[in-house]
Amino acid sequence: MKLTLRVWRQTGPQARGDFVTYQVDGANEEMSFVELLDLLNERLIAQSSEPIAFESDCREGICGACGLMINGQAHGPQRGTATCQLHLRRFQDGDEIVVEPFRSAGFPLVKDLVVDRSALDRIVQSGGYITAPTGSAPDANLIPVPKDDADRAMDAAACIGCGACVAACPNGAGQLFTAAKLAHLNLLPQGQPERARRTVAMVDTMEEYFGSCTNHQECEAACPKEIGIDFIAMLNRDYRKARRRR
Repeated sequence: MKLTLRVWRQTGPQARGDFVTYQVDGANEEMSFVELLDLLNERLIAQSSEPIAFESDCREGICGACGLMINGQAHGPQRGTATCQLHLRRFQDGDEIVVEPFRSAGFPLVKDLVVDRSALDRIVQSGGYITAPTGSAPDANLIPVPKDDADRAMDAAACIGCGACVAACPNGAGQLFTAAKLAHLNLLPQGQPERARRTVAMVDTMEEYFGSCTNHQECEAACPKEIGIDFIAMLNRDYRKARRRR
């Protein structure tokens, strides 16, 4: 395959950035998009040029570090996949592909395609835990959990914190990420003692960095784990209840 990549290059947060066009031939349709960037970087290094800065880690759709805007879509055109799971067979030979970093006020740009997503970490740090002493591993069935609640908690816990929901949202809202991190604790018995305090702390922290949800549903469409916006409704209910209680 021969592809044309228009990649955003920017040496730092204060530097002026622009798109740079690269011709990449010899790509294989079985390559992932991250492997395509590897191939391009190998050639840039061989030419003594500065390689493109981008993030990746597990390359198995688990860590979320690989998030990019590809042709204007977070993680690219294939739903339910991270960038590292997007393969070149989704494109045609000769295609032009535009590659950008996640653009959001909550994700300051570091360099090229790398953004600072530590705001998501700060949301989790503000309340995404339980303080109950755990001791040794308990028996699996010691605390009964309704299957529907267990299933929903597992669906929420699938969130990999990639930030695609924020990048796709016209408002730059962080509700889907925060709702998922809240739900996987708030739905389980272990999360009940701190449910109200946790909800207020995480939502208040979220509002320091991100916009507000107005139900565009772009977050749900962009999420590589296909987490639904029904969790945002749960977040809103829990937040109102917690505020009234306070």
